[in-house]
Amino acid sequence: MKRFFIFVLLCFSGAANAATFSSLDALDRGQFRDLSKNLTAATQYKGIAPAEPLGVLGFDIGISLSATKLKNDVFDLADGSDFELNTLPLPRLSLQKGLPGGIDVGASFSGAPGTDIKVFGAEVRYAVVKGSVALPAISVRVSYSTVRGVDELEIDSAGADISISKGIAIFTPYAGSGFVRSNSDPVGSTTLERESFTQRKAYVGLNINLGFNLAFEADRTGSYTSYSAKAGFRF
Repeated sequence: MKRFFIFVLLCFSGAANAATFSSLDALDRGQFRDLSKNLTAATQYKGIAPAEPLGVLGFDIGISLSATKLKNDVFDLADGSDFELNTLPLPRLSLQKGLPGGIDVGASFSGAPGTDIKVFGAEVRYAVVKGSVALPAISVRVSYSTVRGVDELEIDSAGADISISKGIAIFTPYAGSGFVRSNSDPVGSTTLERESFTQRKAYVGLNINLGFNLAFEADRTGSYTSYSAKAGFRF
């Protein structure tokens, strides 16, 4: 786990200006929508946690890393044929806190190495079924994320999903499904206009609590797949 933390921290400290979107006006409307949907899939809020509530005294604190495959030809065109990334790595600091009544709240901060992209996210989750020895936990969640730091582009995304999980000893597999509604604004563009779109999402994951906590998740948003791993403490 120590090596994972070091790797993620190195990602946070990576070069910040290797890729921009300085040639965004070179895209047509369809290409801009493709780029925006791809970025949304990468940056939309990922809780990387099972459905069971934390409880009033509970916390989930972690460092995670997500990787999303990019439609490189579109990104290359938007960056003046100089976009160096085929996959967008997104290291993330996250905190979730349990509240009374089966409610959890969470927040996260991400910064993509090799770009100016910064992502802020938040969630509120409610356990419809808290789970027990016999029953799985079922939760509904609303989330929000915003992409900032890039002068030419701003993306805001709101999501809603339902998830289910069932603990088996130290293992808690989980799965969920929902949608993400996004607005992508090409700031200062003379040829492109703001785009709004909705993408379906589905995800599966596994949480492993060994005293320290590990979680792994695969997420499919629209046509794009992300893989995430998280290490930290959940209690």
